[in-house]
Amino acid sequence: MNANELRDKTPDQLREELANLKKESFNLRFQQATGQMENTSGIKAARRSAARVKTILNEKAAAAAGDA
Repeated sequence: MNANELRDKTPDQLREELANLKKESFNLRFQQATGQMENTSGIKAARRSAARVKTILNEKAAAAAGDA
């Protein structure tokens, strides 16, 4: 999911997306630890997606603080 799609979402939807990404990241790390992982690039993609969501959340919070 790209940043433009994330900017269209509400903060609650972004928090839900972040929770899902953290669960996915945990599951991928668990697969790697047990030797079941086939595609190791998934860990990097999940981390970057979570960081992207956090960045958009921070942007929205800063914009809300600036408006108030």
